[in-house]
Amino acid sequence: MNNSPSVWLDLTQEELDAAYDQAVWAPNMEAVNARLADKSHRARARLGDPLQHAYGEQQDERLDIYRAEGTGRPVMIFVHGGSWRVGTAANNAFAAAMFVDAGIHFVVPDFSPVDAFSGDLAGMIEQLRRAVAWVHAHAVDFGGDANNIYLTGFSSGGHLAGVLLTLEWPSYGLPADMIKGALLCSGMYDLTPVALSFRREFLDLDPDSIAALSPLANVGRINVPVIVATGTHESPEFQRQAQEFTRELAAAGKTVQPMAVTGHNHFEIIETLASRDSPLSRKVLALIG
Repeated sequence: MNNSPSVWLDLTQEELDAAYDQAVWAPNMEAVNARLADKSHRARARLGDPLQHAYGEQQDERLDIYRAEGTGRPVMIFVHGGSWRVGTAANNAFAAAMFVDAGIHFVVPDFSPVDAFSGDLAGMIEQLRRAVAWVHAHAVDFGGDANNIYLTGFSSGGHLAGVLLTLEWPSYGLPADMIKGALLCSGMYDLTPVALSFRREFLDLDPDSIAALSPLANVGRINVPVIVATGTHESPEFQRQAQEFTRELAAAGKTVQPMAVTGHNHFEIIETLASRDSPLSRKVLALIG
């Protein structure tokens, strides 16, 4: 019998730490990540090296653009995951061919790890805000439509993309409806339990930053259609986060589509975005129209 006290809902500290440790729920994590890196390499081999542009002065402030044919095409910006600490644009091109084949430009920003900001997630949000603003300002230069920009975020990138949806874009001189829709996959939308988990060791979170940087606490600011996706083999806590976020969006009268992909864990679900016939790809392509 476990007599340890609960620290979040009915979870002990050990259970909460496990709930936010993907390796516990995805024993094939390394194999899937290796496949994603290989698919990214294959996408570049087929599509050619992406256009690369700087959106800021720091070394990490660059983005890769995989161009679709034609001009005035929609743009998908992909915010990668990696526990806010790891990941590169180069290793997150696995879905590039799927979008390009569908006539959609695929943009993957690089950004600094949270460690570079001493654990402050606001620094990452500021970088990504400038990356999105750059895409809006320069979309026409690479054949994109500045009025047809979408977001996909995965894992910690799902959290970051969710925060981007809550920003007051007009305060930065940009249209309120600059982002037309989003796919948030396997993200964290309430940082309260995250701050109680082992991730507090590298995140600098206090009550104010938790409130400001939790999409769940700011659903009133989200005014675009959102797909909230998880795999049924993910951590139950990640599934609960998605369900609660979906409920709050719906209760606030927002346009939200929940999606549970049967039989897939945290890493397997995003891998399906490389296939145009997968349920996840069909859903996001329908969102773009």
